[in-house]
Amino acid sequence: MEGIIPVWKPRGMTSHDCVFKLRKILKTKKVGHSGTLDPDVDGVLPICVGKATKVIEYIQDSNKIYLGEVTLGFSTETEDVSGAVVETTPVLTEISTKKIDEMMKEMTGEITQIPPMYSAVKVNGRRLYEYARNGETVERPERKAMIYSFNRTTEPVFDADLQQQKWSFEVDCGKGTYVRTLAVDTGKKLGYAAHMSDLTRIKSGGFTKDECFTIEEIALLMDLERQETFLHPLELGVKDFPRVDLSDEKYQGVRNGSVLPEDFFENVVVDEPIALFYQGKIVSIYGKHPTKSGLLKPIKVLRND
Repeated sequence: MEGIIPVWKPRGMTSHDCVFKLRKILKTKKVGHSGTLDPDVDGVLPICVGKATKVIEYIQDSNKIYLGEVTLGFSTETEDVSGAVVETTPVLTEISTKKIDEMMKEMTGEITQIPPMYSAVKVNGRRLYEYARNGETVERPERKAMIYSFNRTTEPVFDADLQQQKWSFEVDCGKGTYVRTLAVDTGKKLGYAAHMSDLTRIKSGGFTKDECFTIEEIALLMDLERQETFLHPLELGVKDFPRVDLSDEKYQGVRNGSVLPEDFFENVVVDEPIALFYQGKIVSIYGKHPTKSGLLKPIKVLRND
């Protein structure tokens, strides 16, 4: 079995839980997910099966869209609702929508984030969450993130009794963005402790919510032997690469991952990695040789049969 499955991950399950269940349902061990979703988050989780696991990194590189909620008034150790409260800053007067929108606009473009302590980022060979669970502190490296859009989707709700204010948002962001941290940093710009109080991923790897299948639906379709219903070709994972279709002769030259001269592909200038197709299927990805001028080498061989 081979292909990409757009899975709808439910809350309460880890991304690895989905992989574990699908290995049993699909009766294959070669299954991997394309980007972790926290247990408290539901949403689109592309799962790769068989040879499609080779394109996971390219799916991870795609932008992602989330629907979420920011709550001002207190922050937590995990930056979301699951963690213990670490700071409280009562919201005594309602903050204007104009001010909120201005601060959110300032968070678009390339921004700098410090990953949350409860994250999988490695520092000195250990995950940050391992330090956090042991009560240890460590200097966290700054990371760049790209925010394509960050917009409020509901009117802010001010709660005078709880001394909090919250609103929903939609964010379109690049690889490696911590939406939890985006919520916290937005609160800081407004002068309040904050946390991300809700999150759903509605697009990832080019797939949307409407294209997704639940684990239960996949199990039923497997019983009915209708795998083609949920399996998408692995070629979708390289759809953003420039494409070159190979002749029979050219295919023989690349099928085993040979180093090639730059002019091997007539009328094709290789300034960026290119996806090589043969008879409608992806064969490999080639790019400039990193050390030898005038040569091309395979970045990844996906099929050679």
